Amino acid sequence: MLFNSYLFILGFLPLALLGYFGLNRWRKHLLAKVWLVALSLVFYAYFNTSYLAIILISILGNYLLSRCMLGNAKAWVRKLCYGAGLLGNLGVLGYYKYYNFFIANINAAFGADFTLHRLVLPLGISFFTFQQLSYVIDSYRRKVPRYSLVDYALFVTFFPQLIAGPIVLHSEIVPQFEDPRNRTFNFDNFAPGLYAFGLGLAKKVLVADTFAKVVDYGFGAAGLNTPEAFFVVLGFALQLYFDFSGYCDMALGLGRMFNIHIPLNFNSPYKSLNIREFWTRWHMTLSRFFSQYVYLPLGGSRKGLARTCLNLVVVFALSGLWHGAGWMFLIWGLLHGVASALYRLTRKPYDALHPALQWLLTFGFVCLTWIIFRAPSMAVALRVFGSLFAMDFGAVAPAITDAFKLPFGALAGWSSTLAMLGYAAAMLAVLGCPNTAELTARFRPTWRTGLATVLCVFISVLSLSGVNVFLYYNF
Repeated sequence: MLFNSYLFILGFLPLALLGYFGLNRWRKHLLAKVWLVALSLVFYAYFNTSYLAIILISILGNYLLSRCMLGNAKAWVRKLCYGAGLLGNLGVLGYYKYYNFFIANINAAFGADFTLHRLVLPLGISFFTFQQLSYVIDSYRRKVPRYSLVDYALFVTFFPQLIAGPIVLHSEIVPQFEDPRNRTFNFDNFAPGLYAFGLGLAKKVLVADTFAKVVDYGFGAAGLNTPEAFFVVLGFALQLYFDFSGYCDMALGLGRMFNIHIPLNFNSPYKSLNIREFWTRWHMTLSRFFSQYVYLPLGGSRKGLARTCLNLVVVFALSGLWHGAGWMFLIWGLLHGVASALYRLTRKPYDALHPALQWLLTFGFVCLTWIIFRAPSMAVALRVFGSLFAMDFGAVAPAITDAFKLPFGALAGWSSTLAMLGYAAAMLAVLGCPNTAELTARFRPTWRTGLATVLCVFISVLSLSGVNVFLYYNF
């Protein structure tokens, strides 16, 4: 089920809110949590009912292993459970996400004929697997309390963050559901939550999906001239920005409606002045996971500069593969790893540069590497790179400018001007305006914020017929 759908907005969300707060009002606190778990599973299974068995087995298996590790079992039993948890989670993720990728490469490299399986990647498996993996690791370290099965299931399945994150920690979710103050409807939380949801919905439906038309054309075209390639590359940077930030805004807003503060996952990353800062602002909870559970165990920055640089490259290579089973994702991750290592090596002279130049270098690098991230093959990526630097300044194809045409024939023939204005407005919003988290933090229930919320939701709902799924649903 999509956040940006009639079914979710007009049916699922009101039902979830009424059921949860209604049951809590009748002091059926356990039943209220069961209600949320059940609806979250319905939300998940709506895409494909076969996914349901996978997530249920995953939840039950991880919960039982954690209970064993948190109990009085002998050391060897705890280690056995820990190993089973690591192998189980990574094994399931590896099978569904990477099996065909590795088998296809083995077949190509050695002339083998191993059979590829018809696997459908379970939605959100990278997110809920990492979330549970962190819980298993912390259970072995005895850094988590013993939760009930319902509390643990709610931690994993809470629908605002189930499909595309953020990757939350148990300590960020479960205690909030246990707080009696969060069990009653609170307008002071609901109003800013609805405001954030409306802004996120508008980002996705009105902005990201518009740039998606440009990007789909550009990466599918046989050839582009330089202006077209520029619009396509910048368009993908903006599409991904507004798509992912829109989802994060909607997730935070939905959580707020239930009086739950979901951790910030996106904090104006295109304002970054270096690649290290970028990764403290983009997909912040994924960066946190890799830092805590991969980078630090590898030694972090404690074993010398050379080892630190190697650790960074390894972590970003894994981050690339986390995004998808393909060489393009791996190359993209390696490029960011190398860039992070180079920043470590050249930090003093780099930081001495003018901030505008730092921003340009960072933003330019991110945009260029997004080509690798988006392209289905290296041949397509090289074609886009070649077009971008070919110095072929021809006219821009109507397929690009028409993406910005207004409905109902308004301002017909002005698509080129509207396209330029669209790009300029998007960049201004990205670089010059406060982000949704900042706007929500300063939210006041005034007629202005009320009107902004109504307009965002109303116009977005009118535009839902042609929406796409969120990009991070693919990961």
